[in-house]
Amino acid sequence: MLARIEKLEARAQTAEDHRDLLNLQAAYGYYVDKGLWDKAADLFAKDGTLEIAGRGVFVGQDRVRAYLHCLPGYGRGVLFNHMQLQPVLHIDSMAGTAKGRWRTLMMVGSLGKEGRWGEATYENAYLREDGRWRIASLHGIVNFYAEY
Repeated sequence: MLARIEKLEARAQTAEDHRDLLNLQAAYGYYVDKGLWDKAADLFAKDGTLEIAGRGVFVGQDRVRAYLHCLPGYGRGVLFNHMQLQPVLHIDSMAGTAKGRWRTLMMVGSLGKEGRWGEATYENAYLREDGRWRIASLHGIVNFYAEY
């Protein structure tokens, strides 16, 4: 009976971790879509890394934050939609680590100036830091980026 309870508790923890990781990645997407760079950077682990489209590897929250602040500003007439789809998560709840793959469909534009479609694959790692899931590494591979 005790073994069964322990097994159920482990499954429940994995289910909670799965939900928390989905929410973490969704929060990242929302913050990027709205130009909330500081909130996006806060989702990374202290030594977390960000690498998108071969623009370099930014290590640590401060460097991730600095990179994000170099992106175009968000405001009236600006569109940064990054829909994150098809999550595949591999979670080790006991170790507090996980890996995830996501596909993202991007619509980026500025009213009267430009419009682009894009698609990328995220290969991410996560870790539980101070009791909360954080992005340990976000690696975005852009598969295409084209003018609308």
